[in-house]
Amino acid sequence: MGKKSPQQTDVVVGHNIRFWRLERKMSQTDLANLLGLTFQQIQKYENGANRVGASRLMQIAEALEVPIHAFFEGAGSETPETDSPIKFVGDQQALRLVRAFADIEDAALRRSVVNLVEGIAESCPEQNGSK
Repeated sequence: MGKKSPQQTDVVVGHNIRFWRLERKMSQTDLANLLGLTFQQIQKYENGANRVGASRLMQIAEALEVPIHAFFEGAGSETPETDSPIKFVGDQQALRLVRAFADIEDAALRRSVVNLVEGIAESCPEQNGSK
């Protein structure tokens, strides 16, 4: 019997674990140490490669100080998983960019930053759509 691919809910839960871990400015190793696991196991959970059991999910929720239901946000929705803002902000550089952008109070400057980033993205057509 071949390897089963992860269920969409497992992938969403994993991405949400990653989002909250990054939000708490924790490395995979930090979270793993709190739970008595290896960073590789956290990586497998975050990628959806390994399903997270209920008791382990409760431990992760406690370690990250979030309600357990936060890990299911976006699960079962009609929105494709690739369009999820949680997946987008799960990227560490994207999260840094969003945090820095949120600190800019001047509306004109914010528009300029958005225009700059969009211009850069548009100038790289070979990268658009690939990830």
